[in-house]
Amino acid sequence: MRPNPRTWLLFSALLAAPLTPALASGATLNPQSIIVNPVQSDLAVQVWVDKDAQGQGHATYRIGEQIRVGVQTTQDAYVYLFDINANGEISLFVPNGYDAEQGNFVPANTRTVFPGEGAQYTLTVGGPRGQDRVLALASREPLDLSAIASFAESQGFASMTVQGEAKLGEMLSGAVSGLSDQDWTTAVTYYGVGVRGQGNPQPGGSGPVVVVVTPQDPTPAHTPAPQPRPTPKPTTPPLPVITIQPGERQDGSFDSAVVDAFQRTRGAEALGSPQSYVTRWGNGARQKFSGAAAYGQALILHADGSSRAFAVHGRILERYLALAQAENGGTRPPSRLGWAAGDEKIIPRNLYGTSGLYGFFQTGALYSTENYGTFWLTGDLLKKYQGLGGSGSFLGFPTRDQFLMNGGWAGDFEGGSIRFQNGTYKVYRK
Repeated sequence: MRPNPRTWLLFSALLAAPLTPALASGATLNPQSIIVNPVQSDLAVQVWVDKDAQGQGHATYRIGEQIRVGVQTTQDAYVYLFDINANGEISLFVPNGYDAEQGNFVPANTRTVFPGEGAQYTLTVGGPRGQDRVLALASREPLDLSAIASFAESQGFASMTVQGEAKLGEMLSGAVSGLSDQDWTTAVTYYGVGVRGQGNPQPGGSGPVVVVVTPQDPTPAHTPAPQPRPTPKPTTPPLPVITIQPGERQDGSFDSAVVDAFQRTRGAEALGSPQSYVTRWGNGARQKFSGAAAYGQALILHADGSSRAFAVHGRILERYLALAQAENGGTRPPSRLGWAAGDEKIIPRNLYGTSGLYGFFQTGALYSTENYGTFWLTGDLLKKYQGLGGSGSFLGFPTRDQFLMNGGWAGDFEGGSIRFQNGTYKVYRK
């Protein structure tokens, strides 16, 4: 993907496509994040402000004080940055007409700050006092946000055509509805807004982040202009690089179970690098990892009180999280499976020439193959299947999820089926 220096023209040049309701796109509306991808995407984004380079939400700014916002993505992406103030007022400040050379394209694994060095504008904290949020939406493809914001002919920054978090979430959900779940993601950071200081106060002293264009060249980059007077480029100290360690919590302490699991499962070779701190998930904890080679994105997770954590990868992880999302909004593990009870395993070719992956959980299992997909089995049917030898038996791998038939559980496999009949499970060959 190559950067498009005029990405911002999408706002005025493209017609607004009909938007589907938020839930129809697969996106989830969330009071904290406004819009959340229910699927764990390979694309991840971090966002922070210049007083809080780790994005922990500890920074405080005076009204009128200048602010800079940084982002980093795991893959090449187009980034859209919104500020939501304590009154719920919203501004879109990236993309804009002044970042023409860079636009809102962000190369993978590159810390990018807005405004950049030598930019013709500054961002200034508005008001009121309280807590502001910065929402970063990253997409592998440029988005049409013309239903959300618009640029006038000579306007360098967008005017919002929608206000309110719920409406913004609905519109953004529509904007990403045509993308694969792997092609977009969001992140949020917070900062406090305190009393008015000596910075650059704006008339009225309220509203989200305010844009101030430097007087040397007030013409937006998309409008032809005479040769501007050269402006000195300020030197900006580099922001510190965030390096999260396996098992590290945001407070700097470590989860020993996650650390042990990382070492046990060949660490970075199989899991890649940490993409988050260890965070709470239901009645336990988890940490996200980038994944390595064919292993896919990974989690290490464990329930409270457990001294052992386990790793789940790739297709197994995607289905596990999808079941959790469908069952409880992704706030905890799916009840039909529970917490991981063993590290994910690779299953060699069986008598049908099929190989795959196996994930073992407290109350069930997930089997995954390229030929058929990823399916769950649980309870007595799973016990019967594994008692016969599981995927290595004449039954082979599951070809669908366990399902109800005539009031009892049933399962279909490569080489046969299991049916609950007359109070017992019976096995049939094809």
